[in-house]
Amino acid sequence: MLFFTRGSTFISSNEIYFDILDTMRCLRKRSAVSFLGVLVVCLLFMNLYIEDGYVLEGDKQLLRETATHQLNSERYVHTFKDLSNFSGSINVSYRYLAGTPLPRKRFLTIGLSSVKRKKGNYLLETIKSIFEQSSYEELKEISVVVHLADFDSFWCEGMVQDISQKFAHHIIAGRLMVIHAPEEYYPILDGLKRNYNDPEDRVRFRSKQNVDYAFLLNFCANISDYYVMLEDDVRCSKNFLTAIKKVIASREGSYWVTLEFSKLGYIGKLYHSHDLPRLAHFLLMFYQEMPCDWLLIHFRGLLAQKDVIRFRPSLFQHMGYYSSYKGAENKLKDDDFEEDSFDIPDNPPASLYTSMNVFENYEASKAYSSIDEYFWGKAPSTGDFFMIVFEKPIKITKIKVSTGTEDRQNDILHKGALDVGEQVVGTRKGKQCTTYLRLGEFRDGNFEVSEVEHKVVFDINCMRILVTKTQKEWLIIRSISIWTSQPPNQ
Repeated sequence: MLFFTRGSTFISSNEIYFDILDTMRCLRKRSAVSFLGVLVVCLLFMNLYIEDGYVLEGDKQLLRETATHQLNSERYVHTFKDLSNFSGSINVSYRYLAGTPLPRKRFLTIGLSSVKRKKGNYLLETIKSIFEQSSYEELKEISVVVHLADFDSFWCEGMVQDISQKFAHHIIAGRLMVIHAPEEYYPILDGLKRNYNDPEDRVRFRSKQNVDYAFLLNFCANISDYYVMLEDDVRCSKNFLTAIKKVIASREGSYWVTLEFSKLGYIGKLYHSHDLPRLAHFLLMFYQEMPCDWLLIHFRGLLAQKDVIRFRPSLFQHMGYYSSYKGAENKLKDDDFEEDSFDIPDNPPASLYTSMNVFENYEASKAYSSIDEYFWGKAPSTGDFFMIVFEKPIKITKIKVSTGTEDRQNDILHKGALDVGEQVVGTRKGKQCTTYLRLGEFRDGNFEVSEVEHKVVFDINCMRILVTKTQKEWLIIRSISIWTSQPPNQ
């Protein structure tokens, strides 16, 4: 039995559990209580049971009965059979429509959930893009799981036939599986709360979609080390797996819950596979509250990842013209997507300095990150600089610098140049190089040069962006990308 203190009084863990249950009952009676409050209480509830790992059988039974009463659905006991284990799998019997999982774990699982659309069908093109944009070596490390989540069995059978005919060799190789979660495992989807004044059919659609994804996540929990969610109308960039592996390696030693490789919807969101059971339970708990992409924001925050970690260029692009909801037009595109984004920059370790007046917390280091953030300085003057001093001399093959943003297109470097230098010395303005070689001028706020190793005979210690004419506009340096090669003697 665990005990906690409340002031000078000792209370048992059982009392805490019942206090939480009483609090939840009160919350249901207070219509003015925000959803965020309920979310926090439920998080505490989950954490107590996950961390303590000690629950009396009587408490388990009470919690099961409470959940069943709250949701008013006997069928929902299927998904919440054991409320004390939110890290465990959900009790669902899946139908294998095509393929079977191999015993060997892969590096990455790609999950797709698909339903019948009133207009258009992009699933086959999405699967084709995944495989065509991957090399033979990359194919050995991926597994694709398609959840046909429509209750129309004739549609499911037709899709399985099409998938099996077009991708038979991938199914045989164990790279592609098609599954289905039977309707009897779904919670009630009619008469749900109409949050945000959504019409009933939209509430049903987005609530079912949350459950579709939850069942898919639950199935994929032990197939690979990492998991990325795609929608069923997506085009992939070339060698996206290699790009993802490079990003994961660059984040080694840092904490993250979600890495994002697209800024649209539920596309290109990467997770550790060990987080999938909790995410699946989370989507089921709040399936009727809000759309899945909103729930993901809460999930990330509750697991202590405060900020979005999104990488450029985007690796996945939305290609569908018609939405899966009523066939409505959906023209959303990710303007950061690049078809050939295999060549992610190296950006070797460096210190960054600037003589410009930095605005708020948009410091220099943010321009050097592949994450979706940038440097922002107040109107620069002639002679102002942005300096990168590398930890050790390097061979550079390519440099690319972009300034301004889509919503601040005039905050670019109107007149500037880029230099590289050698022989670092300390000055009052920070570390700089003693000699520089100019590689070129900025054009329309951008700079790009290739084959730098043929233009520069020395190993580079510094790279400098120099303002050559005063401007009244502020300056955003959106990204600095550097590609390197090892010196011949290494």
